[in-house]
Amino acid sequence: MEVTIADNQLIELQKKLEVFFHGEEENSGFCPVRDIMDRFGDKWSLLAILNLGYSGKTRFNELKSKIDGISQRMLTVTLRSLERDGLITRKIYAEVPPRVEYELTTLGQSLLLKIWELAQWASGSVEEIIRARMDYDSKAQ
Repeated sequence: MEVTIADNQLIELQKKLEVFFHGEEENSGFCPVRDIMDRFGDKWSLLAILNLGYSGKTRFNELKSKIDGISQRMLTVTLRSLERDGLITRKIYAEVPPRVEYELTTLGQSLLLKIWELAQWASGSVEEIIRARMDYDSKAQ
């Protein structure tokens, strides 16, 4: 039986996944990787990172206007979490009224590259996903 390059890639990925999930069994009470990945599974963090990556230094209200549907409170919570994780910095200027700017850190920029890859995949796969949804929905009825 001949093994293809795609088969080898799948085997390597399976090995990496085994390492990832094996560590979780030993530390079932707390998984730092899961905790960090949860940050990017929420609705707003990815959008905030993408917008900051595109715009560079951005003020709070400017960022809020770019993220459709986010409330002031949710943006505040999201930005605080991203700052706590070291992905963005917040700079406060002693002016009246106070001016606050947010910007990606080097760590945040490295994450932005990975998010961009995911966004490219989504863009390239959208038609196939829509077609799969329509097929699924037609079978479910």
